[in-house]
Amino acid sequence: MVKTTERRDRQREALVLAAEKAIAEKGLSGLKARDLADAIGCSLGAIYNLVQDMDELVLRVGSRTLARLDDALAEATKGSASASSGDATDTLVAIAQTYCAFARENLQLWRTLFEHRMAEGSIVPEWAISEQMTMFRYILAPLRALQPRASEPELILLSRTLFSAVHGVVMLGLEEKLVAVPAAALDGQIEALVRVIGKGLTAGA
Repeated sequence: MVKTTERRDRQREALVLAAEKAIAEKGLSGLKARDLADAIGCSLGAIYNLVQDMDELVLRVGSRTLARLDDALAEATKGSASASSGDATDTLVAIAQTYCAFARENLQLWRTLFEHRMAEGSIVPEWAISEQMTMFRYILAPLRALQPRASEPELILLSRTLFSAVHGVVMLGLEEKLVAVPAAALDGQIEALVRVIGKGLTAGA
C-alpha cells in the first residue's frame, strides 16, 4: 500500500512538472490532457486518478509558481527592518521591482495565475487561496511603518490596492498594450509610482 501511494505521488509530481513545462512553453491554452498523458507515460484516464480535474492541476502548477515568487520576495526583503518611512518605501520599491522581474522571467506561468478560471460551479480550494494571500505579508510589513496608526483591516485593504496598482502597470507593460508603459521604462516607472505612493502615505500618517 505504501509503495502504491509513493508511486502515485511520484506520478502526480511528474504530471505537475509536465504541466508546468507545457504552460511555460505554450501558455495556458497549450495545456492538453492527452499531451500530458503521453509525457508521463500513462493513459488519458489515469490522469484523473492523480488529480481531480484540470483545474486542480493548474492550481498545483500555480502553487509552484507562487512558491518561487515567495522565495524571490523573501530574498529581496532579507534584512529589511522598515524602521523608518524611507526604509519602508525602499522595501516596497524592492518588492515591486522583484515582482516585475519575476513576471518578466516567468511570463506564461505568471499569466496563468490570473488567467485561469475555475469550471462553472467549482470553488477555489482553501489551500490555494491561503497560498495567494500569504504573498501580501511582504507588503504589509513596510506599510505598517508608513501607516503606524492604521488598523490591520485598513492595512490589508491598502496592501491589495498597492498590489493592484503595481500589477496593472506590470501587466500592461509586459503585454505591450497600446497605453502601456514601454517595457524598457517599466522598472523606473514602477519605482517612481511606489515612491509617490510612499510619500503620500507618510504625509497622511
